[in-house]
Amino acid sequence: MRAARLIKMVLLLQSRPMMTAAELAQELEVSERTVTRDAAALSEAGVPVYADRGRAGGYRLIGGYRTRLTGLARSEAEALFLSGLPGALREMGLQDAASAARLKVSAALMPSLRDASSTAAQRFHLDAPGWYQEPQTPELLPAVAEAVWDDRIVDTRYGRRDREVERRLEPYGLVLKAGIWYVCARAGSGDFRVYRLDRFAAVAVSDEHFVRADDFDLPAFWESRAADFARSILRTEAVLRLSPAGTRALPHTLNPTAAREALSRASPPDARGWVQVTVPVESVEVACAQLLGLGAEVEVRGPEELRRMVVGAVRGMGQLYG
Repeated sequence: MRAARLIKMVLLLQSRPMMTAAELAQELEVSERTVTRDAAALSEAGVPVYADRGRAGGYRLIGGYRTRLTGLARSEAEALFLSGLPGALREMGLQDAASAARLKVSAALMPSLRDASSTAAQRFHLDAPGWYQEPQTPELLPAVAEAVWDDRIVDTRYGRRDREVERRLEPYGLVLKAGIWYVCARAGSGDFRVYRLDRFAAVAVSDEHFVRADDFDLPAFWESRAADFARSILRTEAVLRLSPAGTRALPHTLNPTAAREALSRASPPDARGWVQVTVPVESVEVACAQLLGLGAEVEVRGPEELRRMVVGAVRGMGQLYG
């Protein structure tokens, strides 16, 4: 987008005494002719871009010119980086900060660029919750978000199956996954763990700050824990015969990663194109419910408990429909 490119060009020229057309073209990923046109457009808009001719020449800003992207409070600047997540901002209590930040940035832009925020918002939108799910915002989310931003320790009561436990946590980051909020935190043991926010019964944000570990990487940590969780719930295996149609549908029926790995080790197809695979599943009960969706495109060979369960469900449907 040209508007973003013009802003980047001004910021590049602010950061260096002078840049050649070739250097700008490389940074902006455009041709030198486009750089010349953009420089002329900025000059016409009142930005004092000056072109020095000759072999040692280039482009520079004269008169100590600086853009007016100033006056942002820290919370506004942080919220601005999340402005593509309007629902998440609202749930964390940061909507007002983000709105103020956008207004300040818009006021500092050239008149021709001031509609950039609304233009982008009408073209890109992130809807995090999955289909057929009613998103529910945990009541304690704003308090935890405040602690995450300020690096403050929280004292919590957390529900674990049949009881509640007390935890003193250092909340490092929040993750919104399929409409569910999680907090990645360091517990008293020093280990990093993941907690579902809707299972917190109480959260008290203390005045005590913690020192954030420099090597903590939230995206990498979440990716690793999510992969561990996906593997941990696959506690048993199912032996299946699949038709060609069942083979194609299996990754859309069971855990996609587990299904694809199992299919990569499938037996050679028989004369009808059927193959046999051994695939990890969560439990025989869950696998039965999932595999029934494949109908006659799958035959369960084992374990025997799963086979009996599928046979019983098929007989029941046969009796129901006559």
